[in-house]
Amino acid sequence: MVMARIDYSNKTKGDNVARAKANELNMSPKHSIEIAGFIRNKKVNDAIAYLNDVVKLKKAVPFRYFNRNVAHKRGLPGNWDAGRYPVKASKEYIRLLESVKKNAEYIGLDAENLEIIHASANRGRAQKAYFPRAMGRATPKVRESVNIEIIVREVA
Repeated sequence: MVMARIDYSNKTKGDNVARAKANELNMSPKHSIEIAGFIRNKKVNDAIAYLNDVVKLKKAVPFRYFNRNVAHKRGLPGNWDAGRYPVKASKEYIRLLESVKKNAEYIGLDAENLEIIHASANRGRAQKAYFPRAMGRATPKVRESVNIEIIVREVA
């Protein structure tokens, strides 16, 4: 993870709040935004368990925004049809959720009763490069990155 270059977009304060952030992760922005919308308002342990099932290709993440030409998946929560298995993004989210859990334990919160009150993902910097082609030509390519932030609150 890269050190934070920007502040959190949500300014939630309080004694029962913990946060974590990751900048410029090398993964799909669309997958990241879908996962952020899916895990919002869930318990941290439930979100980690679900994302571990996504990594094992047992459960899919419902795609609510970027769902054009996305196939239907059986058993999606929330009465939804389109879904995918964003494995790479799920691994990064699991890492960040474990981090926010440790941050909460460090400030004295109960790790079993944490609820995700804010999860957002937005596009980071794009790295431009060129892909060499035949006959001396080149094709531009863009490496996308993502900034993720998660804020949790202890609930009784």
